[in-house]
Amino acid sequence: MRSRYFGVITKIEIGKRNKNRVNIYLDEEFAFACSMEIVYRYHFKEGKDIDLQILEEVIEEDNYIKGKSDSLKFLGKSYKTQKQIYDKLLDKGYDVNTINRVIDFLEEYDFVDDERYAELYIKEKMTKEGTNKIKFSLLSRGIKEEIIMEKLEEIDSSVGDDALLKVAESKYNQIVKGEDDKRKIYKKLSEFLFRKGYDWENIKGVVNKILKMDSYD
Repeated sequence: MRSRYFGVITKIEIGKRNKNRVNIYLDEEFAFACSMEIVYRYHFKEGKDIDLQILEEVIEEDNYIKGKSDSLKFLGKSYKTQKQIYDKLLDKGYDVNTINRVIDFLEEYDFVDDERYAELYIKEKMTKEGTNKIKFSLLSRGIKEEIIMEKLEEIDSSVGDDALLKVAESKYNQIVKGEDDKRKIYKKLSEFLFRKGYDWENIKGVVNKILKMDSYD
């Protein structure tokens, strides 16, 4: 059975670069660094004994505190999904248990909300992209398919139709500057709209409308 004793705190030194971090010395030697919050929580002071159980708890809690801080900084730049937070923290070397605790914290205080993210993303992208591309993008960000489909159904179909027409007209005006063959224009415009994530049936209808023609095989 291993001994639970680890050492005695002989020095607590405030970090030079980050005043919220401290260096803990045990038996006159540097042992570990941790958040100032940990010092207060565990009542660390010179002369206090530290055993392995406390050390393990400190490491776990300190990782959690740092994980929350890193995730909030990441969120400060733009709204994120759970998967984006998870991948970011994993990439920074956090363990899975710590990451899950951080995500639970973020959810509890509404810092992350995948349904809200999907709703905002769809409203922003609907004016310039088709539903297929929007759906793929949200899936790649970890949003569940049922959430995506629910939010897409809440959007008035006329919004997507109007957006498709505007996108198609804008691209058409660019294409005709260097091309006058209607078949080639039809092909270039249709392929562009397909890459934008629009359905072929909707593409065919809007392209035919713009070119004022019935159809091309």
